[in-house]
Formats: sequence, C-alpha cells, structure tokens
Amino acid sequence: MHRHLRIGTAVIAAGLIAGGCVSTGTFNKMETQKNAEIATLQNQKTALESQKLTLEGNLNTLKERFTALEQSKTATEQQVGSLQQEKAALVAASQQQQQQYEALVQGLSSEVEKGQLQVRQYKNMLSVDLAEQIFFDSGKAAIKKEGREVLKKVADALKGYESKVIRVVGHTDNVPLAKSSSFPSNWDLSVARATTVVRFLQESGIPPDRLVPSGRGEYEPVAPNDTPEGRQKNRRIEIMLLDKALVSEMSRTAN
Repeated sequence: MHRHLRIGTAVIAAGLIAGGCVSTGTFNKMETQKNAEIATLQNQKTALESQKLTLEGNLNTLKERFTALEQSKTATEQQVGSLQQEKAALVAASQQQQQQYEALVQGLSSEVEKGQLQVRQYKNMLSVDLAEQIFFDSGKAAIKKEGREVLKKVADALKGYESKVIRVVGHTDNVPLAKSSSFPSNWDLSVARATTVVRFLQESGIPPDRLVPSGRGEYEPVAPNDTPEGRQKNRRIEIMLLDKALVSEMSRTAN
C-alpha cells in the first residue's frame, strides 16, 4: 500500500510540476508529511489491535470469573438449603423430645411426687432414676413387691417409645459387700440388678431387642460416699432412653 501511495504521489507530483503548480521542494515536503501521517495511523492501528487483544483477554477472564462465581453461588445456595433443612429437623426433634419428656413425667407423676423415682432430660436422651431402697434389699438383686408395682408403671410408660433403646444401668455405693452376700463385689451386684430389671421390663411387654443391661458398680457416683445421704443417692438404677441411631453410632465407633 505504501508503494502504491508513493507511485500515486509521484504521478500527481509529476503532473503538478509539469503544470507548473508546485515546486519539487514543496512536493517533497508534502510527501514527507503524508508519510508521517501514514506511519502515525499505522502505529495507531497496531496499538488498537493490541488493545483489542488485551480487552478480549480481559473479557474471557471476566467470563471465567463470572462462571466461577455463579457456580459458587449455586453451591452456597445448596448449602444454605441443607442447613435450613437440618435446622428444621433439629427443631422438630427438640420439640418431639420435650413432648416425650412431658408425657413421661405426666405418666409417672405420682411416683415422682412420692420420691420413688426421678425423671431427667438430657440433650439426646431421657433418664428415669429409681431409688434403690424401694426396689432392692441391701446386697440383693431380687425386686421387692412395692418395687415391682412401681416398675410396672415405668414399663407401661416406656412401651410407647418404640424408637428408643432402653438401657438399664445399675449403680452402688463404695461400701464392700458382706461376706455372706451372694455377689463377690458391688460391680457384680450392679450387673445382676440391671439384668433383673431388664427381665422384668421384658415380661411387662417391652421387646428384648430394645433392652440393654449394664452395671457400673461404685464407679459413677452422683454424690460423695462419705455420708449416708450420699451413699443412698449412689445406690440407684438408671433407665435411659436412647435414640437407636445414637446407639448404632456408639456401637460402630466402639468396633
């Protein structure tokens, strides 16, 4: 193109010179000026093409960032939805557990008022604590008559909790058993008492696959053993209502 311009300019110049319009010096000056303008335009074109490539690259980068942000937004919305569902499930579970606690307390209200048992609520379980003196003679694992009457009411109250595993735990104080006792240690006594209660609950209509006996002997006291009152509190039977899912998780972790 530059060559064609030079040829065209030369032809025009020849005509102008022949016609006596411009001198050679004026023509050369005009040619130099036009060449400079052409060079400037070419530089501007090159610069614009470079800017175009840069802008196209920036545009692609922005598109990629926009796509990534859209994906992140979608993932965040999904997480928020999952968290909201979990929150709703926790609220529903909490409400259900509170209703279960209130129903259990109401069903055993007369026994609670007499001090024969205590109903407690934890984060993920309910517990019925039975006073030892109402259910067992000292050093014995056979349930007394008055204890059987109370335990029958407990069994009836627990039948409706089909989604719960019932764990029965025996506890004692730290006073050694008399040599005449049928059990070699408090630990053996606590296990025997828990097993006796489990058998009674089974006989009262609770499926055995929901029942788990356990003995802790003197090793989980709730009060100091240095006073008669403290030792009496430690001699107890705990009946704990646990979610089946929690029990399965505990078993899996233990294995």
